Amino acid sequence: MINQKEVIQNAFKAAFPVTVPIMAGFTFLGLAYGIYMNVSGFSFLYPMLMSLTIFAGSAEFVTVSWLLGPFAPLKALLLTLMINARHLFYGLSMLEKYNIPGLKKYYLIFGMCDESFSINCTADIPVGVDKSWYMFFVTLLNHLYWVAGATMGGLFGSLIHFNTQGLEFVMTALFVVLFLEQWMKEKHHGSSLLGLGLSVLCLTLFRGANFIIPSMCLILGALALLQKPLEKVGGLQ
Repeated sequence: MINQKEVIQNAFKAAFPVTVPIMAGFTFLGLAYGIYMNVSGFSFLYPMLMSLTIFAGSAEFVTVSWLLGPFAPLKALLLTLMINARHLFYGLSMLEKYNIPGLKKYYLIFGMCDESFSINCTADIPVGVDKSWYMFFVTLLNHLYWVAGATMGGLFGSLIHFNTQGLEFVMTALFVVLFLEQWMKEKHHGSSLLGLGLSVLCLTLFRGANFIIPSMCLILGALALLQKPLEKVGGLQ
């Protein structure tokens, strides 16, 4: 007979270590967001509740200016869709992995941020660990890290006096580490090189932040077209 409590504990023990780098990044960025809300005149309840319910870092930073500006819900909706359009591609690529029974699936969909996607998409789940609970705890822990950082920043922001410019680079560095870790696991680097090449091409053509959506579209299309050849050589994992 399966001991459900033991299944959950094993999944948590397997998920927690891989989220520790995310904890470091989310704590610093969450603090910066909470401090930003604090100096903008908002109670700590705002960053706490917004990080809990929105859970989209870029959108949350932009929301500060929306709360301080004129009421424009349509503008907020369209900008939020543009900022987080990449999650459309994340969702499509996780349709099979997130096709699990129960309520966990809906929380996994809600809580799928860049970092949780990176871990769950490439996870090397230990034998004997329940896949659905593992992905659930990865998502939950990352969510809690962000909420905790934002809440602490909102609570103690007025007591902290230092220049936080450039702190957002923490997440860029984190993505580099995740990419390098995946690179080291791969036997063949076809899909990784394809993603890098198309991203550089779009960055050259579209410049700045405008390159993200075109590069995502090209990468998704290229991987769909080249799925079988890449799988044969082991370059699509």
